[in-house]
Amino acid sequence: MQHGGVELTAYLVNESRARKPDLAEDPLAGAWIPDGDRSAVRTLWREFADAVYPHDDLVVSLRGRYIADTLTRALRADPDTVLVVCGAGFSSYPWLLPFPAALEADLPAMAAAKRRRAAELTASGAVPEREVRHLAVDLTTAEGRAEVTAAARELADGRPVAYVAEGVVFYLPPDAARAVVTLGAGFGTTAVTAVSYWPAAAAGCRVLAEQRDWFLRRDVPADASHLTHDELESLFGTPVEDRGPEDLQRRYLGEVSVSEADLIPEYVAVSWAAASRAADRAAAPGSGA
Repeated sequence: MQHGGVELTAYLVNESRARKPDLAEDPLAGAWIPDGDRSAVRTLWREFADAVYPHDDLVVSLRGRYIADTLTRALRADPDTVLVVCGAGFSSYPWLLPFPAALEADLPAMAAAKRRRAAELTASGAVPEREVRHLAVDLTTAEGRAEVTAAARELADGRPVAYVAEGVVFYLPPDAARAVVTLGAGFGTTAVTAVSYWPAAAAGCRVLAEQRDWFLRRDVPADASHLTHDELESLFGTPVEDRGPEDLQRRYLGEVSVSEADLIPEYVAVSWAAASRAADRAAAPGSGA
């Protein structure tokens, strides 16, 4: 298990999903961490919960559920859609959904751990066999981002792309964060982009401040990027579907059980390409299609 650095966040996120598999709709979450490491991960999560906030399982599961629903929608529109994920961590999307191929990009140690565990789980029959490439890159560099773009274009080979940047943008310097948000534009056939981010209006959030202090003691870089809805629409050049923790609680729980003031204010922005939006309208009831 990685005990420090930004890779540590992947273990926290996995434990959060594993604690609420029904809400996250991720029955594979508990499988990604080997049995020998799970106790240490649970201890780490409890330390984080006690020092920062006890609701990471809620926020992470909600964001994952919304992203999975978005990806399901993309596959429904075109089953040939391929998946590209930056900051993949231990997410399960390529194994939960029937993408014909997927590319997962992450830091070298994380990409190696995911590749190794995916091979073990596939061999044991715990996860279905999938065509998934694990790419080791540093998204803070232009060279790393260019490598993702080249690999994504090769993978897609003209097929639509669903692009996800989950749990990564806010840990990057501002220029790199904006470049990762719009990375899908270089893939050539991106149909939908889903990005999780921290809104600029929440930059002074108490829970965020406590999280940063806790992370800094564990060698997670101090970089913290924040975005606005208007900025995202400007970057994408398209309308953005934007959902925060309270929106997602209403969507999946039917009520707000925890106020956003007591949560990490992580939002999910979804941008559909013009062709995808037109197809959705044509398929809508009463469209005359």
